[in-house]
Amino acid sequence: MQFFDSAGVRIAYLDSPPEEGAAEPIVLVHGFASNHAVNWVNTLWVKSLNRAGRRVIALDNRGHGQSEKLYDPEAYSSDTMAEDVRRLMDHLGIERADVMGYSMGARITAHLALAHPHRVRSALLGGLGIHLVEGVGLPLGIADAMEAPSVDGLTDPMQRMFRAFAEQTKSDLKALAACIRGSRQTLTPAQVGAIRLPVLVSVGTKDDVAGDPHGLADLIPGAEAFDIPGRDHNLAVGDRHHKEKVIAFLERRP
Repeated sequence: MQFFDSAGVRIAYLDSPPEEGAAEPIVLVHGFASNHAVNWVNTLWVKSLNRAGRRVIALDNRGHGQSEKLYDPEAYSSDTMAEDVRRLMDHLGIERADVMGYSMGARITAHLALAHPHRVRSALLGGLGIHLVEGVGLPLGIADAMEAPSVDGLTDPMQRMFRAFAEQTKSDLKALAACIRGSRQTLTPAQVGAIRLPVLVSVGTKDDVAGDPHGLADLIPGAEAFDIPGRDHNLAVGDRHHKEKVIAFLERRP
């Protein structure tokens, strides 16, 4: 892992060259309570994209993985986290890149595409559909779950799932609670309609967190929606069909 300073916050990242090919860069932005390894390395995304000739950059979002932990919810707005991605591109001298995010990472990617469209060649939004606009994805109760004494006292299935996942990834639970409280920004239909670059929205057919991918794609001019067959929110990210669709999309986008 390497590190850089993002306006005073220490951010960890991986920079993996392609096996061969043109080395076009793609930046990967993971989801809540995950990290670059769980979301992108263990699921073989990095290997698959390297084999497809891509230079892969994957960061640990602030509050996650090996990046600095912060405990003020205001430090985790989606716009702020999008600026971490933009500063990482600046740090690496990357003027323009494809950007793929999953779940919270897709929300960050959308905010980046809106704020800095000239820096984003295409936006690949996984695990987030119409909840980018309608609702905020994960319920606020997930923050309470992070602060509970243990997972054993939780009865809500989604709270139990995310608390168990956070413990599995050895995350800082206090930082995650702040992140959930601070990163709940939506975009309006007009804002997502102003995103004028190639966009792919991919959501599992059994995902009860993300919202309808077609509803979001319909709001973005020229966007495509992809139903990841038979996958829920956790399993859709590393699905073989998901990888095949993304790589095919990257090969034919302008």
